[in-house]
Amino acid sequence: MSMKFAVALAATLGAIVVMSQTAEARPEMVGIHADNYEPGTIVVKTNERRLYLILDSGHAMRYPVGVGKSGKQWAGTTRIDGKYRNPAWSPPAEVKRDKPSIPNVIAGGSPANPMGVAAMTLAGGEYAIHGTNVPGSVGGFVSYGCIRMLNPDITDLYSRVSVGTTVIVTR
Repeated sequence: MSMKFAVALAATLGAIVVMSQTAEARPEMVGIHADNYEPGTIVVKTNERRLYLILDSGHAMRYPVGVGKSGKQWAGTTRIDGKYRNPAWSPPAEVKRDKPSIPNVIAGGSPANPMGVAAMTLAGGEYAIHGTNVPGSVGGFVSYGCIRMLNPDITDLYSRVSVGTTVIVTR
């Protein structure tokens, strides 16, 4: 085997390993005991770092999510009050206080925009269920209270729900 070929092969295999470790969209149809939830309800279980879209009393679509870091988690019931594709983002006061150098507005579609390709805002606060341009953060305790999804997953969920959908966040 020539040295050039060996280097090219090693680089290719290295790229495949790196790509396989990147978070992948993976909504799953799962069985769930959901007698107390109406079909169409979104249930976020922060301790599992999973979001469930209830389909019926025995089935749900399950998505991996990033949730609030320690001290930033919340629980309760709310509704989706807006749906946006490629939203611009303005950091809430708490984020701006912690990171004063962050711009006041980050344009939609920018790789620096933490909202990813879509966002669904939640009534009663500064929180949203949104995509991310940092896929490795999904699955962790990473946000200021928002629910963070992989861009393909937020795109899928966005197409399945509407403004007014009930969202229940549990710890």
